[in-house]
Amino acid sequence: MNIIINIDVPELDPAIRFYTEALGLSHTRTLDDDTAELRGAAATLYLLRKDPGSAAVKAPAVSRDYSRHWTPVHFDLVVDDVDAAAKRALAAGARQETGHVDWRGSRCISLSDPFGHGFCFIQFGNGTYED
Repeated sequence: MNIIINIDVPELDPAIRFYTEALGLSHTRTLDDDTAELRGAAATLYLLRKDPGSAAVKAPAVSRDYSRHWTPVHFDLVVDDVDAAAKRALAAGARQETGHVDWRGSRCISLSDPFGHGFCFIQFGNGTYED
């Protein structure tokens, strides 16, 4: 099984620039002028250009808002060094939201991209959370 992650963004070019610079992903292709495929991680990311204020779903009436927002779904990126990963993401335009959070043998830093989406870098001491 593969997992594809879709991220709504207001414009493709700045989103492609951010995710390739911040995460080291490669922009492999653009589909129909509104979808960019990025690869280089265990999951493939698709950036979907969606206008601010457009309907996010048919019901209930919810419109897209690219200011910082919260959603119950976000993505975590497992890296060898959270500090180096955060430094790279910050240089590309991310905003840091927490300092180091150490929990069960892991170290985490929470950030958000320029489009309001939260994500975390996690560094494991032993490959996963410890008991």
